[in-house]
Amino acid sequence: MKHNRKLWSKAVTTNRTVKSDGITANNKGIKYYGVKLFVVIFWIIVWEILSRIINEELFLPSFRSVILTVFELSKSQGFWISIVNSFVRIIAGFFLGLVMGALLAAISYKSKVIYELISPLLKMIKATPVASFIILALVWISSVNLSVLIAFLMVLPVSFSNILHGLNSTDVKLLEMAHVFRVGRWKRIKAIYFPAVVPFAISAISIGLGFGFKSGIAAEVIGRPANSIGVNLYEAKLYLMIKELFAWTLVIVFISVLFEKTVMILLSRYGNIQDKATDS
Repeated sequence: MKHNRKLWSKAVTTNRTVKSDGITANNKGIKYYGVKLFVVIFWIIVWEILSRIINEELFLPSFRSVILTVFELSKSQGFWISIVNSFVRIIAGFFLGLVMGALLAAISYKSKVIYELISPLLKMIKATPVASFIILALVWISSVNLSVLIAFLMVLPVSFSNILHGLNSTDVKLLEMAHVFRVGRWKRIKAIYFPAVVPFAISAISIGLGFGFKSGIAAEVIGRPANSIGVNLYEAKLYLMIKELFAWTLVIVFISVLFEKTVMILLSRYGNIQDKATDS
């Protein structure tokens, strides 16, 4: 009887602890999103105040008028076609840069000669202004594929350097132990290299997404492919349609942030990736 009471008491205590942890986590989540919402509202208010002080829609339209312009633009089919076209091209360039950077990093980790050959080229890519690449690239390829190439070139060095740092940070003692116990290559990659590289890969994805979107849109503004966000930005600037210019800029920021947050949430949800890799 006493044993049953102890078990019951322990179960109740555990249940209360779990509920308490859940409430604490919820409170932290509410606080986090509350702060984010406050920051957004704060800058919208600043925008609105500046707009009223300047009192000239040609220089700084109000936040309300920009949002209304976004809604007006969204009624046309061309708006959505432009977003899809630009998004697909930039994301294609981003993923190509991410994968190629990871492959080059893996090869460079294994071969010092390859690293010495590749490193100067990637440093040059990193140091060269985006506009220079865009103008040079227009000589070689059509404006339609320009944003793919530029996003690829901007993400490639970021992916390479981050993944290589991750590989170089791998615990040498674990590798020695794996060698002694003759652990297979795939198990070694899964249990040792993968957990070491994941944080650096996540950092590369986060930084690369921002670079990819900014450089991709810049390429479209200069190359002006039909039915793209870039050409709409260019035309809005050309004809002094300032509300449309702000509206398209807001759309770009929204898409970039939304996609980055979605990717980060997916990575955090299905990773604790390190723990899963280690456990299996």
